[in-house]
Amino acid sequence: MGMVSEFKEFIAKGNVLDLAVGVIIGAAFGKIVTSLTDDIIMPIIGRIFGGLDFSAKYIVLSGTVADGTPLAEARKAGANVLAYGSFVTAILNFLIMAWVIFMIVKAANRAMPPAPAAPAGPSEVDLLTEIRDSLKK
Repeated sequence: MGMVSEFKEFIAKGNVLDLAVGVIIGAAFGKIVTSLTDDIIMPIIGRIFGGLDFSAKYIVLSGTVADGTPLAEARKAGANVLAYGSFVTAILNFLIMAWVIFMIVKAANRAMPPAPAAPAGPSEVDLLTEIRDSLKK
């Protein structure tokens, strides 16, 4: 029973529960950022740069694939491909997520100013002087 009670105590700690909630919210937030990148930002970038779509960019390392073959079909055909477009999209997802988190933290810091510093107590010298004066009396 000792291990079970230790496990219950561990799980009941606030940090573990906070971490679990953070992971779940983070996963959901990641899906939102992926959708933002894939469905909104990348089409705009593609429009600005003349139809550039990073997710469809790849280099064939081995195998025979006709030019212009979609990435999924190239992989299905057994070609070994270096899908650098997917990597660029993942980097953009990360940068967007980092920026949004930065903005959230910045807004939270503005909304919740730091607690005022505790009033300073007497210094060591003041305390020692007070003790000395008490001893003299």
